[in-house]
Amino acid sequence: MSSPPSDPRLLAALSAIDAAHALDPNTIDTPTGPLPYELHYARKMTAYLTLRSPSPPPTLQLAIRAQHLRRWEVPRASYPATKPGYFAWRSFLKRRQAEQAAAICRASGFSDAEAERVAALVRKEDLKGDEETQVLEDVASLVFLDDQLDGFERRLGDEEKMVGILRRTWAKMSERGREMALGMEMGENAKRLVGMALAG
Repeated sequence: MSSPPSDPRLLAALSAIDAAHALDPNTIDTPTGPLPYELHYARKMTAYLTLRSPSPPPTLQLAIRAQHLRRWEVPRASYPATKPGYFAWRSFLKRRQAEQAAAICRASGFSDAEAERVAALVRKEDLKGDEETQVLEDVASLVFLDDQLDGFERRLGDEEKMVGILRRTWAKMSERGREMALGMEMGENAKRLVGMALAG
């Protein structure tokens, strides 16, 4: 288990991000009771970051924690139910979440350069050229496989499309990320779908 942050700026920014997550009206049942979903998601992201990169810089910690900042305020249904609509929604969310995360960083005492670095990571800029962006992508993919795959597959209702999504997810991961994914505990259906994706 990682130690709590000692930098008061980092602690303040993480607390502000979590306070925003805690406003999510969507909840998930946990062993300790219902939890706002985005707070649950953020904690999962941080947990996988610790496994993927044991000593991450504060900017990466903040980008990981802010990955879905206030996402529930812009539901998927607010954009057309088409592929272009999906990509427009995702692009808008990246920009919005990056701006909000940067504002929190500045308010917590981080410099403009540090805040912009967090924003760039949230936007996942230069995925193949920036190691920290790749770490963030790995972590998001691992959380998807661990926490979201089964529910997403049920909502999608299309096994072929799900396998295609898994192939694209796999392609974006680093070798280390893939190793971690293969070592994860998964349900039988999730294992079967991942196996189909990797066999194709």
